[in-house]
Amino acid sequence: NPGPFGMSQNGVPFGDTTAVKDFLGVTGSHVKPDPEHPKRQIAGLGCKRGEVSGQRFWTLISNQCGELGPQAFFARNFVYNYCPLAFMTESGSNVTPDKLGKEERQKLVEICDEALAKLITLLGCQRVVCLGQYAAARAEKVTSGTNVKVVCLLHPSPASPQANKGWEEIA
Repeated sequence: NPGPFGMSQNGVPFGDTTAVKDFLGVTGSHVKPDPEHPKRQIAGLGCKRGEVSGQRFWTLISNQCGELGPQAFFARNFVYNYCPLAFMTESGSNVTPDKLGKEERQKLVEICDEALAKLITLLGCQRVVCLGQYAAARAEKVTSGTNVKVVCLLHPSPASPQANKGWEEIA
């Protein structure tokens, strides 16, 4: 799900603001949610905090595309967040879906699985590249019985000791 300084700010998966503006070329303004969490206010593209997972992900994509830019990547790829909803505690801490209650989590997974399956079908995907084992497990489930190949890359999160040892080279 979105981190508080990435997709929660600008709507772009792995949305480190610098990468979103400089590499992807996204511009514009934002509308604050109502109600807005007092400890996680939305600054949109004006967010000053970096998002490490997004920095790692979009740097990899930028390095792969070189001078061709993001158009080369998006000509054959689509970036999607399995669960595009942000959950927070009263203190503003990020809550990942695995930390939700069992009933809430089951409902959320059903909805997210259905959306992912529809997207894969709509786009005619032959391969789904997932960042992290959880995303890969969900993709494996929704593509079971199809010819879609699921590939799992290490999630670029700074919470992962392995990702902190050169994520781009590992990916």
